[in-house]
Amino acid sequence: MHRRLDVSSENERDPGARWLHARPWQLAMIGLGTAATQLDTSVNIAFPAITRAFGLSVADIQWVVISYVLTYASLLLALGRIGDTVGHARVFRIGLACNALALLLVGCSPSYGAMLVFRCLQGVGAALVLSCGAALVTSLYGEERRSRALGIYTMMLSLGLMLGPLFGGALTAIWDWPAVFWFRIPIAIAALLLLQGMPAPAPRETNDRFDLWGGIALVLGLVTMLMAINRIREFSAIWFALASAAALAAFIFRESRATRPIIAVGLLGRPSFALLNLVSVLANLAAFSIWLLVPYFLARVPGVTLAESGAILATAAAGAVLSAPIAGRFVGRHISAARLAMAGAAAIGAGLLWIGGWTEQTPTAVRIAGLAVQGIGLGVFQLAYSDIVTAALPLRDRGVAGSLVLLTRTLGTVTAASVVLMVFDILNADRSFIEAFQLTFQLAAMLAFAAAVLLTVSPRIR
Repeated sequence: MHRRLDVSSENERDPGARWLHARPWQLAMIGLGTAATQLDTSVNIAFPAITRAFGLSVADIQWVVISYVLTYASLLLALGRIGDTVGHARVFRIGLACNALALLLVGCSPSYGAMLVFRCLQGVGAALVLSCGAALVTSLYGEERRSRALGIYTMMLSLGLMLGPLFGGALTAIWDWPAVFWFRIPIAIAALLLLQGMPAPAPRETNDRFDLWGGIALVLGLVTMLMAINRIREFSAIWFALASAAALAAFIFRESRATRPIIAVGLLGRPSFALLNLVSVLANLAAFSIWLLVPYFLARVPGVTLAESGAILATAAAGAVLSAPIAGRFVGRHISAARLAMAGAAAIGAGLLWIGGWTEQTPTAVRIAGLAVQGIGLGVFQLAYSDIVTAALPLRDRGVAGSLVLLTRTLGTVTAASVVLMVFDILNADRSFIEAFQLTFQLAAMLAFAAAVLLTVSPRIR
């Protein structure tokens, strides 16, 4: 008999929630501002053009991604806590302005080094936006409709991921690589100017201050952790891992004694909550294998153009776009978030196993179906996981909750970029490309199924 991963009601009731109604215009502007960050998937399509423009090797181009991801991932939790302190709308707007400026500078980069510096600035803007997006959406709907709000927010995140590759190819072909940055500037500015009337933050308590030293330790710990994952094939990964352990130990020591910690260390120490976040990393690690290997598979299929490959790949994100808001309507009414998370993880595994059976003769419709199943599972899982984490943290820590969700997702994708490719390279050393591709996806499917099984044996969160 399965034990449910239920979350007791730790949240304070929001006294102002009953007069809050969903405001479609404000919701659209939050989605628009979020899209300016999620559309960064368009940059991947411009990699060959960027490589030619700066005379880079293929290995060098990875830093265009690393500089951006390291920056925003390491800042998410700290900025989520700042948003909880000074107001989510304020932090969100600052992020939009920072993002617009960074996008302009990246597109005008005179050198590769300058581009990396500006990509870090873009990462700061993305962290400011993403750390408070979920909190803003749930504030519009009120606590009683939290699941529906999170479903819509998950859909908006997935929509940006889906449209990025489609826009990136067309824009690069017409206006070269700077266009994949510049086209998002008016999006960010429009959201900044039109996002008005958001709920004001509650008055700050006298002891409600951001722990600067704890934040610094957290950022250092996450940066070095991500570098260790990225350098997993190299000896330097050991030193990064040791530095990360030391910094995170310092963070835990300080936060365990703080009056108002960035995130409650006691909650992170609960086995069920820690396991839940580990499952999120595993599920996203497995799912991200699609974005790493499917493009190379499609490039080998005769008669499939680059545009067609992008459209086929986009169906994975389209599945999440469709499933997340629907799942948000079911949580709590018809099925628990925990059971929905199990079903989502299992669907991810089923889709990956389906992809693991592809050959060059597999019909396009069958390929699209496998990608769609995986995407639907990912959308359902991410919605359910977001709802569980949001319910587990107090209402006043809504920014931290949303940031934690995005952080585990990012840890999964960064780990996938190292581990999945390493596994594929090992398998491809003595097998054909197709055989290595199939085995890699079968292993990724087993990882997703393992994530579903872990949820079934997780104790209750009390």
